[in-house]
Amino acid sequence: MISTSVQDRNGKLEEYLQLLHSMSFELERAISAISRNSVEALEESLVNQEAFSTRLLELADDVSAHSRQIAPGPPAAVDEGLMCRVTAASDTLQLLNRRYAALLKYSSRSVALMVSLFNSYQGNFQEDSGSRLGPQTWSCQM
Repeated sequence: MISTSVQDRNGKLEEYLQLLHSMSFELERAISAISRNSVEALEESLVNQEAFSTRLLELADDVSAHSRQIAPGPPAAVDEGLMCRVTAASDTLQLLNRRYAALLKYSSRSVALMVSLFNSYQGNFQEDSGSRLGPQTWSCQM
């Protein structure tokens, strides 16, 4: 029984590791899509990221619940090499996630500045108030 439960846990950890690698790939793909201004590729990557995130959360819950069930007995033999690879992949993903977050923050700020700038040049004229017609002027917000 313990052998089956260890195999089950290791199988879930293997899947978790594969999903961490897949998520890293998707973050790199999203970063690339942003740099190429490819909305289609970014949207596809976001859909995949959402699916991977959901499954990663499910697996994390399963593995932690499994560990709590086994806790009263002797410690279950866990593949240390597998755990090291999961930790390394997780660390890599966290670094990549920070880069991605910074890029999104910077991109959002850039987009907001561009929208503000281009809103000024839409051709909206403002007239002086008063009884006489005043010259038409452009309004520029910076």
